[in-house]
Amino acid sequence: METTMERPSMNPLKMGAEFKTFSVSGKKGMEMPEHISTKEAVVMIKKGKALLKIDGEEQELHENELHIIPAGKPHSLLLLEDFEAFALMQKSSEIEFL
Repeated sequence: METTMERPSMNPLKMGAEFKTFSVSGKKGMEMPEHISTKEAVVMIKKGKALLKIDGEEQELHENELHIIPAGKPHSLLLLEDFEAFALMQKSSEIEFL
Protein backbone atom coordinates (compact mmCIF):
# COMPACT_ATOMS: atom_id res chain seq x y z
CA MET A 1 0.00 0.00 0.00
CA GLU A 2 1.33 3.42 -0.91
CA THR A 3 1.50 6.11 1.75
CA THR A 4 1.65 9.86 1.34
CA MET A 5 4.15 12.12 3.08
CA GLU A 6 1.33 14.03 4.72
CA ARG A 7 0.35 13.31 8.31
CA PRO A 8 -3.18 13.19 9.69
CA SER A 9 -4.16 16.44 11.39
CA MET A 10 -4.49 16.63 15.16
CA ASN A 11 -6.47 19.67 16.31
CA PRO A 12 -7.20 20.71 19.90
CA LEU A 13 -10.91 20.67 20.83
CA LYS A 14 -11.40 21.31 24.55
CA MET A 15 -9.21 21.66 27.60
CA GLY A 16 -10.43 21.10 31.11
CA ALA A 17 -8.76 21.26 34.49
CA GLU A 18 -7.26 17.76 34.08
CA PHE A 19 -7.89 16.56 30.51
CA LYS A 20 -7.58 17.75 26.92
CA THR A 21 -9.24 16.47 23.75
CA PHE A 22 -8.20 16.49 20.11
CA SER A 23 -9.77 15.59 16.81
CA VAL A 24 -7.62 13.41 14.56
CA SER A 25 -8.45 13.24 10.86
CA GLY A 26 -6.88 12.36 7.57
CA LYS A 27 -7.22 10.76 4.17
CA LYS A 28 -6.55 7.16 3.21
CA GLY A 29 -2.80 6.52 2.95
CA MET A 30 -1.69 9.19 5.41
CA GLU A 31 0.61 8.03 8.18
CA MET A 32 1.43 9.30 11.66
CA PRO A 33 5.07 8.24 12.16
CA GLU A 34 6.30 6.52 15.29
CA HIS A 35 5.68 8.57 18.43
CA ILE A 36 4.79 8.25 22.10
CA SER A 37 2.30 9.85 24.43
CA THR A 38 3.96 10.71 27.73
CA LYS A 39 0.75 9.72 29.56
CA GLU A 40 -1.92 7.13 28.73
CA ALA A 41 -4.34 8.20 25.98
CA VAL A 42 -7.83 7.08 24.95
CA VAL A 43 -8.75 7.12 21.25
CA MET A 44 -12.34 6.76 19.96
CA ILE A 45 -12.69 6.01 16.26
CA LYS A 46 -15.52 8.05 14.75
CA LYS A 47 -15.12 7.13 11.06
CA GLY A 48 -12.94 4.92 8.89
CA LYS A 49 -10.27 2.35 9.55
CA ALA A 50 -6.57 2.55 10.46
CA LEU A 51 -3.67 0.26 11.27
CA LEU A 52 -2.05 0.82 14.68
CA LYS A 53 1.48 -0.56 15.01
CA ILE A 54 2.49 -1.02 18.66
CA ASP A 55 4.69 -3.53 20.52
CA GLY A 56 5.69 -5.20 17.24
CA GLU A 57 2.06 -6.02 16.45
CA GLU A 58 -0.53 -4.54 14.12
CA GLN A 59 -4.12 -3.85 15.20
CA GLU A 60 -6.88 -2.63 12.92
CA LEU A 61 -8.88 0.22 14.41
CA HIS A 62 -12.52 0.38 13.30
CA GLU A 63 -15.37 2.86 13.52
CA ASN A 64 -17.07 3.10 16.95
CA GLU A 65 -14.19 1.41 18.81
CA LEU A 66 -12.24 2.72 21.82
CA HIS A 67 -8.54 2.04 22.27
CA ILE A 68 -6.18 2.83 25.14
CA ILE A 69 -2.63 3.75 24.17
CA PRO A 70 -0.21 3.06 27.03
CA ALA A 71 2.12 5.83 28.17
CA GLY A 72 5.60 5.73 26.66
CA LYS A 73 4.85 2.96 24.12
CA PRO A 74 6.18 3.80 20.64
CA HIS A 75 3.41 3.46 18.05
CA SER A 76 2.46 4.59 14.55
CA LEU A 77 -0.80 4.88 12.62
CA LEU A 78 -1.51 4.19 8.94
CA LEU A 79 -4.91 5.30 7.63
CA LEU A 80 -6.56 2.52 5.63
CA GLU A 81 -9.63 4.67 4.86
CA ASP A 82 -10.55 8.32 5.31
CA PHE A 83 -10.41 8.63 9.09
CA GLU A 84 -11.80 10.64 12.00
CA ALA A 85 -11.20 10.04 15.70
CA PHE A 86 -11.15 11.77 19.07
CA ALA A 87 -8.22 11.53 21.49
CA LEU A 88 -8.47 12.16 25.24
CA MET A 89 -5.38 12.57 27.39
CA GLN A 90 -4.24 14.20 30.60
CA LYS A 91 -3.59 17.91 30.27
CA SER A 92 0.10 17.42 31.11
CA SER A 93 0.55 14.72 28.45
CA GLU A 94 2.74 15.43 25.43
CA ILE A 95 3.15 13.70 22.07
CA GLU A 96 6.79 13.13 21.14
CA PHE A 97 7.85 11.96 17.68
CA LEU A 98 10.80 9.56 17.60
